[in-house]
Amino acid sequence: MATISSNARCCMHLGDRMSSTWWHHWSPSWSPEGLSAAKLLVESGLSVVVLEARNRVGGRTFTVQNEKVKYVDLGGAYVGPTQNRILRIAKEFGVETYKVNEEQRLIHHVKGKSYGFKGAFPPMWNPIVYLDYNNVWRTLDEMGKEIPNEAPWMAPHAEEWDKITMKELLDKMCWTTAAKRFASLFVNVNVTAEPHEVSALWFLWYVKQCGGTTRIFSTSNGGQERKFVGGSGQISEKMAQALQGRVKLQRPVVRIDQTEKNVTVETLNHEVYEAKYVISAMPPTLCLKIHFSPELPPLRNQLISRVPMGSVIKCMVYYKEAFWRKKDYCGSMIIEDEDAAIGLTLDDTKPDGTVPAIMGFILANKSRKLVHLTKEERKLKICELYAKVLGTEEALHPVHYEEKNWCEEQYSGGCYTAYFPPGIMTQYGRVLRQPFGRIYFAGTETATEWSGYLEGAIQAGERAGREILHTMGKIPESDIWMPEPPSLEIQGSPITNTFWERNLPSIHGVVRFVGYSALLSSTAALGLYVFKKGLFTRN
Repeated sequence: MATISSNARCCMHLGDRMSSTWWHHWSPSWSPEGLSAAKLLVESGLSVVVLEARNRVGGRTFTVQNEKVKYVDLGGAYVGPTQNRILRIAKEFGVETYKVNEEQRLIHHVKGKSYGFKGAFPPMWNPIVYLDYNNVWRTLDEMGKEIPNEAPWMAPHAEEWDKITMKELLDKMCWTTAAKRFASLFVNVNVTAEPHEVSALWFLWYVKQCGGTTRIFSTSNGGQERKFVGGSGQISEKMAQALQGRVKLQRPVVRIDQTEKNVTVETLNHEVYEAKYVISAMPPTLCLKIHFSPELPPLRNQLISRVPMGSVIKCMVYYKEAFWRKKDYCGSMIIEDEDAAIGLTLDDTKPDGTVPAIMGFILANKSRKLVHLTKEERKLKICELYAKVLGTEEALHPVHYEEKNWCEEQYSGGCYTAYFPPGIMTQYGRVLRQPFGRIYFAGTETATEWSGYLEGAIQAGERAGREILHTMGKIPESDIWMPEPPSLEIQGSPITNTFWERNLPSIHGVVRFVGYSALLSSTAALGLYVFKKGLFTRN
């Protein structure tokens, strides 16, 4: 069997006597989906070869080691509660996690001013804005509940929601500029694309399958709660080592031919492999680099040219000390200023307190605008921004800087994941996981839980592997989608909303009830009551 990943992973079953899997990886979505498929198949008694386009494994996970940083994740890094598959794999290989620092206050920087706060989302003190803000998160979550994880195109309002962008949805939903601006940043942060670029249906599904607005955006009890001691890249490296020579680096796949008894796979350096089955674990658009015979079915052929990758530059600024903690800031900053290079930061100091650093994302349009700058120029802009947001000149004096521009990676095409523009999910979504002959698909985009994260990559890889095992008659169809037991070591708390978050009216609701003329006075009175009760902060 062959597996194509990290921009060229293919998994192939090479014969009846020696079931072999060939795997070629075209840079998985921040992640190791190809290796997880190969691992599962080897453990099931098959022979597997993994073809990796790069000179390293890991794809969109990328851990760099040097004396300045010890280790740093310049690609996918974060893990949290409910991401049970990646936690299981990490535990199996002895890779420990640690919590991202959030002991001190976070910062919300807007209109040139910084406000400290605690919790997943910054509070909104203007009563009208608060009603609008609360309604946005509540509505996004309520809409998401209608969307099936495994088939978003089957949602009751799928056609309607897939015809509009998130910008159009937010324009309809938001009454205040403040709520619309923050919601737009929420889109940028989560999918590294602009609201006008992504389908409302796809984005609503994406947030829902990551556990909802609070779970996906949170550090504590959310998707960014933890990192891996030693870096996330070592998980792929340890899986590759366990495959004992089955991983072939610098083997971009350029041709897959399944017109004969076996599938034939050819690499850029003209090596040819034969297999019974192939697993492709790459973003859909990278299939454009491969010649297929027979040609891809019409819908898949069109799909792969219609789902672009997100745009992001991941930036790490290192300092002599974690001075932000002395100011009672944890290092997490949500930055809304239009001219700010960075939209979101997190503390990246090592768990023992050494190598103080702040990680920041240059997101979507901003990454494309700043790509022409030199590395030094980007560093200067970022340090000036941090000095402004943190209110100290100490931010102007870094001791080291690392960055990774994922837009320039030919074997990724971007990061974190592929996004779906309007109309694509309902027209083409059904073929995402649909095998083509003896080729199976395992990119993180095919996951139904935590797609775009390491967790989604593991789920996708293992699911594709089980599909082949079922085809071979080794497991029943019911075992393809194996539920994952919760992690015993890292357990998340349920996401709960207060009575007010569930029941406060939207601005539209207030207007309809009391009329616009009474909006300001009634909302002010309501806001004063809620303020006195201390109910403005969202948990």
